[in-house]
Amino acid sequence: MPTGTIVLLGAFAGLTIYLGLPLAFLKKAPQSFKTFASMLAAGVLVFLFYDVISKGSEPINSAMEILSQKHTGASTVFLEAFLMIVGFLVGLLGLVYFNKYIIARYKPGKRVIIEADSAEASPALVGAAASKAAMSAQTEQAQTVATGGAMATAIKSARTPSPKLLALMIAIGIGLHNFSEGLAIGQSAATGALSLAAILIIGFGLHNMTEGFGIAGPLTNETVSWKFIALVGLIGGGPTFLGTVVGMAFQSDLLFILFLALAAGSILYVIVELLAVAKRMASNEIIMWGLFVGFMLGYITDLIVTYAGA
Repeated sequence: MPTGTIVLLGAFAGLTIYLGLPLAFLKKAPQSFKTFASMLAAGVLVFLFYDVISKGSEPINSAMEILSQKHTGASTVFLEAFLMIVGFLVGLLGLVYFNKYIIARYKPGKRVIIEADSAEASPALVGAAASKAAMSAQTEQAQTVATGGAMATAIKSARTPSPKLLALMIAIGIGLHNFSEGLAIGQSAATGALSLAAILIIGFGLHNMTEGFGIAGPLTNETVSWKFIALVGLIGGGPTFLGTVVGMAFQSDLLFILFLALAAGSILYVIVELLAVAKRMASNEIIMWGLFVGFMLGYITDLIVTYAGA
């Protein structure tokens, strides 16, 4: 099979993610369904988190077996484990601090004004009111400001990522994961296992459809344009093409581990954010059913890839 054909099929495997993205346009659905869709997305991500950790650990486990049996390769074990830890750290905490110091500067804060007559409201009372406002959401901050001695104002700034930002973060995490899938396709083709590469393309293509649900889930309450959908689809699915190209050029367990670890960290961050939003909007019953269905979607499509020998 020509190199160009493998690359094009790798791109196709990634861009099937667009088949799941139209879920974002279901605006007239009941709120319970929208929350369920968001949790379905989280369930897909829970499976992806398990999947990337498992696949990222395989080269490390193989190196550990060699070290245990032949007492050689300690440096390989150390380097691979180091990349797994650092990649996970950067993927997880990198998004935490990026959201805290960069994104938060450009998000409009929700202002809550608490007025009190200066003769009746003490600074302690105003401070208590501000504290109560802060406790209403885990991701919001409250501060008390006195103005002219006649009015006290408590201002809280929302820190929860917007639905579009959440979708963008999900797309980045999935993109890192799909880059590693592209590596598997490219490396299989480079070693002459063309039948395996073709089956991987089909399997990953089916799997990426469920990843589209993961990106679209937070957007069901948001007005989005086709341009934005095209952007997040390209971010999430495009790296499969890039990974295929890189995988055909050279093989590297270190690169494979690093990108899977980055993906795992970013996916875990987004799962926590989605759950935090859902807990304020729906019952545990809807949340758990959504997580279950999403996890099963990811698991069943992954079985197809596993059956192919990936």
